[in-house]
Amino acid sequence: MTDVEAVFRAEYGRAVAVLVRAFGDIDLAEEAVQDAFAEAVRRWPVTGMPPSPAGWIITTARNRAIDRVRREAARDAKQAEAALLAAAQEADRPESGEGSPVDDDRLRLIFTCCHPALAESAQVALTLKLLGGLTTAEIANAFLVPEPTMAQRLVRAKGKIRDAHIPYRVPGDADLPDRLRSVLAVVYLIYTEGHLGRAELSVEAIRLARLLAGLMPDEPEVLGLLALLLLTEARRPARADRLVPLPDQDRRLWNAELIAEGQDLVRRCLRRNQPGPYQIQAAINAVHSDAHTADRTDWRQIVQLYDQLLAVAPSPVTELHRAVAVAETDGPLVALSIVDSLPLSGYYLWYAVRADLLRRLDRTRAALSAYDMALSLVTQPAERAFLSARRADVAASGANSQ
Repeated sequence: MTDVEAVFRAEYGRAVAVLVRAFGDIDLAEEAVQDAFAEAVRRWPVTGMPPSPAGWIITTARNRAIDRVRREAARDAKQAEAALLAAAQEADRPESGEGSPVDDDRLRLIFTCCHPALAESAQVALTLKLLGGLTTAEIANAFLVPEPTMAQRLVRAKGKIRDAHIPYRVPGDADLPDRLRSVLAVVYLIYTEGHLGRAELSVEAIRLARLLAGLMPDEPEVLGLLALLLLTEARRPARADRLVPLPDQDRRLWNAELIAEGQDLVRRCLRRNQPGPYQIQAAINAVHSDAHTADRTDWRQIVQLYDQLLAVAPSPVTELHRAVAVAETDGPLVALSIVDSLPLSGYYLWYAVRADLLRRLDRTRAALSAYDMALSLVTQPAERAFLSARRADVAASGANSQ
């Protein structure tokens, strides 16, 4: 990775956020920052990296934006004058360094991207575009849509922000809990989209979660989300972009550094005693990471944590995951009765879990039927490959037993 690429990854979202604050125009901010990085590509190999790369990018981008506003001044003199005045007032504000107003700019931009007036798909796309610096083509590829479709989605989202006068700010205390839930859900969705294939999306989600944790260190659910992502990501080396069940993973490949960081965050959350869904899910993953071998997993503690999760965020999907843990404490027959009671017959994972429980109960024909239903509903290639392999194993073992 070149110096410019490294600065782009670290500072693109920060620079866009600063210029959105200064000019109140997302398109202008994006174009100016992109121009600044293009100039860096031309100049830095010759002149060397400046002492403050982030400051150089922001200053250059601001100057480019001012030049553009001046060129358009004849078309709308009052708007141009106001934008230039705002930019001039921002010129003396710090451009980098911890604790600077720049940090709050990024937080404001995240909340703007995740405003409830926007569809969830648009929230995710805008967050990746403005904070992550991904191209429209990269985002379109990640979400399996044509690039023109994604481009239109982004244009509509930015137009809605502009036309609806969606404020560029962090919500007040009364609105923060609901809005924060939306922000965290978007970051989590970005991670899960990359979990089994697009690793760069998972990296972006963790980076955004770290950003939120740095900007909102007193919000336990923010810390819980970061812990959950880190503990999940720690297992990636044992999956190699395939779906490998926890009992089958080579735990020597797990990332010990990420596990230690995630467990430390979970302990910090526990001390706050303000449990929320992300914190509890992180605690479940922490219990898994404590076990050096699968047979040493404390499944009873995991069931208790799922009970707590159901108390704060009841959901049939959570009950399904709890049933997987119950199968380890009370057996597959008890777990199957729980699964069969859930209203999830249109969900591929319901059939996949049911198939595995039936396999363990030696009910081969019913297991194969459940695998077939799961395969008819699954969309992720990695999950399809896993289920196909499992079905083949069950079919082979059934044939051998006859």
